[in-house]
Amino acid sequence: MMMMMMMRKMMMMMMMTMMMMMMMMMVVTMIMTMITMMLMMTMMVTMMMRMMMMMMMMMNMTMMMMISMMMLMTMMMMMLMLMVGTKMMIMMMMTMTMMMTMLMTMMMMIMMTMLITLMLMMTMMMRTMLMMIMMMVVVTLIMTMMMAVTMVMMMMMMMMMMLMMMMM
Repeated sequence: MMMMMMMRKMMMMMMMTMMMMMMMMMVVTMIMTMITMMLMMTMMVTMMMRMMMMMMMMMNMTMMMMISMMMLMTMMMMMLMLMVGTKMMIMMMMTMTMMMTMLMTMMMMIMMTMLITLMLMMTMMMRTMLMMIMMMVVVTLIMTMMMAVTMVMMMMMMMMMMLMMMMM
């Protein structure tokens, strides 16, 4: 019984830390948005394709914000579930959250890659084909790495949840 209580407390603590992290992420995204906006303003004077760039930036930022918000919401839901719900409900919730986060991260990765390539094309940094191909390779590499990291994180979360369920 004592063990169970301890486990629950630990879980709560972890959830809290996660929530805090999410909050931090949101703040960071907001700051980033601001910085990018500033940059955009300066660029718009010099750039020819300013409108396009602006649109892409806006899209990217909104995506980031949405993701952070969603994560926060899911965390809150988890907290609630931990406080009240039954085992089955919690399990279902966890799986759903995982799926959602995975999907969102994937979408974000794709968006980011497209954005980077587009921006590079616009700035005409790579007039040569070789440069372009190299850029693509680098971007894909970064993407795959990010994906792997997210996968590992999800797996770990799942494991933890399983453990928790066993303890309850």
